[in-house]
Amino acid sequence: MATQTTASCTGSTLLQPISEIINLPLDQVNFVAGQLFALLMAVWFRLYLHPSKTSPFIRHVVATLLGFYLALFCFGWYSLHFLVQSGLSYSVMIFAGLEHMHKYCFIVTLGYLILCQITRVYVFDYGMYSADFTGPMMVITQKITSLAFEIHDGKAIMKMSLRHMCFQRSCVRMPSLLEYLSYNCNFMGILAGPTCSYNNYIAFIEGTGYQPRHQENANANGKENGKYKQSEPSPKNDVISKLCTCAISLAIYLSLCKLLPVEHSIDDDFVSSTPFYLQVIYLYLAMLALRPKYYFVWTLADAINNAAGFGFNGYNKDGSPRWDLISNLRILDIEFATSFKSFLDNWNIQTALWLKRVCYERCAINPTAATFLLSAMWHGVYPGYYLTFLTGIAMTMAARAVRHNIRPYFLVSDSYKCIYDVITWAWTQIAISYTVAPFVLLAVGPSLKFYRYVCSAEYCVDIDSIFVQERILWPLLFC
Repeated sequence: MATQTTASCTGSTLLQPISEIINLPLDQVNFVAGQLFALLMAVWFRLYLHPSKTSPFIRHVVATLLGFYLALFCFGWYSLHFLVQSGLSYSVMIFAGLEHMHKYCFIVTLGYLILCQITRVYVFDYGMYSADFTGPMMVITQKITSLAFEIHDGKAIMKMSLRHMCFQRSCVRMPSLLEYLSYNCNFMGILAGPTCSYNNYIAFIEGTGYQPRHQENANANGKENGKYKQSEPSPKNDVISKLCTCAISLAIYLSLCKLLPVEHSIDDDFVSSTPFYLQVIYLYLAMLALRPKYYFVWTLADAINNAAGFGFNGYNKDGSPRWDLISNLRILDIEFATSFKSFLDNWNIQTALWLKRVCYERCAINPTAATFLLSAMWHGVYPGYYLTFLTGIAMTMAARAVRHNIRPYFLVSDSYKCIYDVITWAWTQIAISYTVAPFVLLAVGPSLKFYRYVCSAEYCVDIDSIFVQERILWPLLFC
């Protein structure tokens, strides 16, 4: 498999022998090697380029140059797209009027991302689902658009009409070109993000990220936690813990991904010879086997940022530091989610916050549908993405209806509540599996084949009848 994908990798071929030995695509090997290099540089960056020893200018320069190096190592000349996208958007920020600057910047940035995705998918390597140059561009798109909205919020004349949180996130000045490139292309987040607020990033670079939270903690807890104001918290324990999570996630993924392929769920022989309930269980297990890949990538990215000193988010009640400011997922909350919303709230957290801030909170007409549509456009141009997010809209609406109409009947006792939690956990995991299947299958044909097998006429009728019975029978059972 490694030799088949070598031609598709425009980055360094230095690790080609390792790629062939472990039988993984070269671009994925380069990605992991690049992230491990970034981890080492993050420790060095925090210890030897600490804000108390080095000026913000030097920290910006080093973070940016290391980011460009990693981009060239992994993506070769394709990394020029990162500069083009950033440069176009920066020009829009400078020359566009304040009133519409954020809108123009949003259109240009997202439009350039979609253009690159169309080119990559339909011109070069359709179906090549591995580390590609549009992945970093997706994070850069989030950062650029977030910054544009923050600048607009900070300088808009009608500030008083904004939400309180918009005030806290607003940016009162235009960043310099160096600050802008450092924010978009720093080595901690160039390969896998996550996105973050510009204000939080600048506070990290300047070394002021701890001070406000120290003060808030001291004010909230009095003299007990005042001592935490005197010393800078260490991310060592959190970094080690997250690296252990990465190792476990990677081991699970490599062990199970080939044993439980999602494509097997639409195999004609499998569908015809397997009872429906076993098909459901298999689909759940196949999706469960896929998630550790994302756990590995996002947790490693979080550990890299923490190792550099970025991500401090105050203290817990016991005085231990929290390093989850830019964390992208909560694994236990995902696996034991009892609602569709709870699952989404804990999955790809920073992207969910970005969608909320730039779309959901600002869209006056049907914000839920608009947010799912933007999410599909941002993810890429594979048809399966759009089928997933269209299904997601229906699932979200159904989950809200069930929670509103049925959940109150289960709150009459703890035992009923426990039963409700078990049922909704199973429903959530099944719903997520069916919703995300086209996202993994990518193409129209396999996705429609999946829906054809799942949504047979008899099955849909059964579901409709269940909902009708629930609306009529539940009040009678609990009256």
